[in-house]
Amino acid sequence: MSAPAPAINPPVSNPSAALLGQLQLEARVSEPYYLQLQRQIEALVRSGALPAGTGLPSERDLAEMLNISRSTAKRGYDELRRARLLVSKGRRSGTVVQGVPHVVPAMRDLKGFSDNKQELDGMQELGHMSSTRVLERAIVSDRMVASMFNRTSEGEFLRLVRLRLADGVPMSREIAWYDLGLAPKLANWPGEDSAYAFLREQCGLNPTWATQSIEAVTSSKEEVAAFGFAAPAPCLLLKRQTFTADNQQVEYVEGTFRGDAYRYQIKLDL
Repeated sequence: MSAPAPAINPPVSNPSAALLGQLQLEARVSEPYYLQLQRQIEALVRSGALPAGTGLPSERDLAEMLNISRSTAKRGYDELRRARLLVSKGRRSGTVVQGVPHVVPAMRDLKGFSDNKQELDGMQELGHMSSTRVLERAIVSDRMVASMFNRTSEGEFLRLVRLRLADGVPMSREIAWYDLGLAPKLANWPGEDSAYAFLREQCGLNPTWATQSIEAVTSSKEEVAAFGFAAPAPCLLLKRQTFTADNQQVEYVEGTFRGDAYRYQIKLDL
């Protein structure tokens, strides 16, 4: 009677481990291992290869898989947590891909990121909460900006650099200029809430229409830092000039939106 064949253990189905097995850490380059790890996992998350909700190997298991120290694996994960791409779900669930919120605004209405209607139509409808962080605020005179507003070179403008967030995740970085000759009360506006609401309620101005252009760009050094990217990534650059009902320009904005979070939708009449 022949001996029974030895039992063969079935392969373990672990999509995240299989994907992370594709990581290649190079010893011959100057980039530290933890940055290589951060950059490569980030690329898998942004490409959708590691979708939101995917569980990842523990720091110890990842370190063994890649033959690196546990502290290096932890630092790579920590950088991705800081960028809000990963989240810790406790000891039992471990580290999970969080991804980034996705927004699909319709390009037809003039709405600010933090306007109540925008929050209802965009962020809150998708279960996200919007917030704004002011990075820079100054009153300036700029000849190039003044010419855009058809003002003299001595004209003063409020210049704001703001980071827009959804559920605490940076979504866009914008640089905006506002004409203080037209709306002097903006000099005292802190810049954290809706510019359009302030213009209507405090300045007696009603922004009613705008011209806007969209172009593809690669994130700048400042945007890489603001978005927590490991390396420059595709973004959308929106340039907008906003006017009142009597055609006076009150705002010029250049906003850079992360390309992995925004998809614009346009209704076309045939």
